[in-house]
Amino acid sequence: MSRIIAIDYGRKRTGIAVTDPMQIIANGLTTVPTHQLMDFLLKYVTQESVERIIVGHPKQMNNEDSENMKNIIPFINQLKKKLPKIPVELVDERFTSVLAHQAMLAGGLKKKNRQNKALVDEISATIILQSYLEGKRNMCNY
Repeated sequence: MSRIIAIDYGRKRTGIAVTDPMQIIANGLTTVPTHQLMDFLLKYVTQESVERIIVGHPKQMNNEDSENMKNIIPFINQLKKKLPKIPVELVDERFTSVLAHQAMLAGGLKKKNRQNKALVDEISATIILQSYLEGKRNMCNY
């Protein structure tokens, strides 16, 4: 099997998570400056087999797209153009930053580490990917 990548897209930084080849576990991979994201992804897919790319879909509480979606749409279009054989899906990312902070607290990270925005982005991408995997498993159970 091949991996699934998840992206928590931000204007400055982007968190990236990836599954193991069996697509069982989501792990944080890294955080990259957003202006280097496409180069990072193009290099990564030449080194690893990637089945799908999941992008966090920023939504507001009323289910409408949030402000950052205007930055994500051009990125997705570019991604589909440069990697046409890899499907791209959007996954609701509401509350991932809050959940990331809660995970950091539960993990016992010191305050200084919890303020590391790059780490928050990476954990958020991991949460996005984990929710995608869980949704996929739940669909298989019906």
